[in-house]
Amino acid sequence: MANSNVAFGMKPINTAGSTPATSGTNAYHIKSDASAIFQGSPVIATNDGTIAVSSSASGDTLKFIGVFAGCEYVDATSGKKKFSNTWPGSGSANTNFDIIANVYDNPMQRFIVCSDASLTDKATAIAAIFESAEFSAESSKGAANGNTTTGISTAQLDVSTVDAADLSHPLKIVGIMDDPENADFTAAGIPLIVMINNHALTAPATGGSAEGGIS
Repeated sequence: MANSNVAFGMKPINTAGSTPATSGTNAYHIKSDASAIFQGSPVIATNDGTIAVSSSASGDTLKFIGVFAGCEYVDATSGKKKFSNTWPGSGSANTNFDIIANVYDNPMQRFIVCSDASLTDKATAIAAIFESAEFSAESSKGAANGNTTTGISTAQLDVSTVDAADLSHPLKIVGIMDDPENADFTAAGIPLIVMINNHALTAPATGGSAEGGIS
């Protein structure tokens, strides 16, 4: 039967080697004209010192720094401080004030993300552990996409890109979440446990810059 999981982007669960708890978030800037960012969206470290969503499955050649948890900004219409699980995009904020994002940025943070397609069977899924993958390239499941009603990301892992050799892919599969309601390996929606490959805060980058290419 089909899995009950729906696309929810990346959910933090714990850090490698720790008990089931997240390591918290840190604050980063968002540009006032940045595209919408949904809760659970993977975000990249840009060349201008801010964070943003990636319009490609691989990160637009920039390193991922973590996963967006929410933000705070002064509303352009009401003039009041607003706390939201989503950044609505250009025109939302009073540009006289900083727009601050909260990001799960620990390089050892582990996340759950749904598969966008069948993994065939459990044995095949287990064989994918420690391999790398990209986000889905489908328009509704891409790294930058989300639900404008709930503010939640709809990003999923692209099963067709799972590869043991290509470490430039932004996700490393490190496990499978034990969930009886989402255990049909012949269907999409298997909850995979992943970490960020080539993290912006740790991996060497082209030219020694944190924003450098991931390949």
